[in-house]
Parts: sequence; C-alpha cells; structure tokens
Amino acid sequence: MPAQAPATAAPPSPPSDWITRFTHLLTPGATVLDLACGSGRHLRWLAAQGCRVTGVDRDAVAIAPLHELAEIVIADLEGADWPLAGRRFDAVVVTNYLWRPRLADAMDAVAPGGLLLYETFGAQQGEVGRPSRAEFLLQPGELLAALPASNWRVVAYEDGWLDAPRRHVQRVAALRNAGAVPALAPPLGAADTAPSPQHPGHVGPAEGAGSHS
Repeated sequence: MPAQAPATAAPPSPPSDWITRFTHLLTPGATVLDLACGSGRHLRWLAAQGCRVTGVDRDAVAIAPLHELAEIVIADLEGADWPLAGRRFDAVVVTNYLWRPRLADAMDAVAPGGLLLYETFGAQQGEVGRPSRAEFLLQPGELLAALPASNWRVVAYEDGWLDAPRRHVQRVAALRNAGAVPALAPPLGAADTAPSPQHPGHVGPAEGAGSHS
C-alpha cells in the first residue's frame, strides 16, 4: 500500500479588505497591536508590510507559529487583567471580536496620532448566523459613539452587509487626536459609508510605543 502524503495545514484566510485598505498609512517600522489575533491573518499581513507587530490571543496553539513574525502575548482578554498596561502602539487592529469591558483598553492602546482599525459584527448578524448573542454584536452607531470627536477623527466608517460570506458588520478607521487632512479614495465594499472620509497621512513609530520582540 503506497504511503499517504502527510496532511498539510490549510492556508491562512486572507486579511480583511478594511485592514489592507489602510495599511499604506503606516510607515515601515510602525508598531501595531493585533488584538485577539487568532491564527494571525492580519498579523502576517502587517509583518509583511514592515510593521513591528504584537499579537494577543488566548489560544496558545493557534498563535504558536507566529512567534517568528511578531511579539506574542498569550492572554485571556475576558477573564484576566489587561495584559498591555502602560503600552501604546502606532495602530491597533481588531477584527471579528467584541468584549465591551475591553473596548476602552483597546482604544487607549492607540498612541496620540495613531490609527484604530476596528471591524466586527453588527446587530443584524443574528439574522444570518453566528455570532447571534447581543453581547457579541455592535448596536447601530456603537463604534462611532465610542469615539468622541474631542479625542478622535473618524476617517472612514461603514455599517451594513458584506458578502462571501454574507455578514453584517460595523467597521471604522479613526485617528487619535488628529487634525484636518486631505481626502481618501472612495471606500470599498457594498456597506453604507460615511461621506467624505479624510486621509490621515502616514502614521509612523510613536515614542514609547510597544515594540517587536
């Protein structure tokens, strides 16, 4: 009987177009926190763009292959203390994850002038599949409400349906304590979009920000 070929791991899922759309705003060497990074689809993308990435997740097995690419922090974001106290980053990326008690910590981890990229499921997601519990779904306008104009400039925002797979999302790109800036290219996707998003310019390494180990 011929020997069977060893099983190969499935290739990682491609990064979200919301994340790749704004990656060009980060200069090489920018520090980026990928929160609840899972198997690293965004961590891998960001590292390939020259960013110094810190990935946080509680699944030690899923993130084990990522140690050569980034600083890895194994932490239970929902059952333990915030693992990055006192650290800030040029950008914070969160996708497909919502734990409201940690929302303020995630936003505070963005350095002044830094970039927040947040994308997760909206309230209508329960109509088509998981997650369906209210504690894991953003209410209409919830992301915007968490970004007061005194501290943040929202440069792009979408709230609506996407396909492949069909899902309802909210997603935002925002700068912390940023001023007026030139216009961005029109947003991608079929979701509803805030008018006239603005280009924040390049975001570079911040003094005192978290770093790649």
